[in-house]
Amino acid sequence: MERTLSPSAAQPTLPQKKTNWALRLVAVIVVWRRNARTRKQLARLDDRQLADAGICPCEREMELEKPFWRE
Repeated sequence: MERTLSPSAAQPTLPQKKTNWALRLVAVIVVWRRNARTRKQLARLDDRQLADAGICPCEREMELEKPFWRE
């Protein structure tokens, strides 16, 4: 007795792969948006606020020079 997989048996794996890809894409976009938002907030801090946070101006500049996709 031979058994073969029907086409419908192979299809459940395809949406799962697409879902994982889509979820990873959403996660990456969320991280990029967070990076952009926090860097904008960092750019608005004055020297006193930077000192309170323990960040020197050179560290701030290094962080602000990074593109949004880098952590």
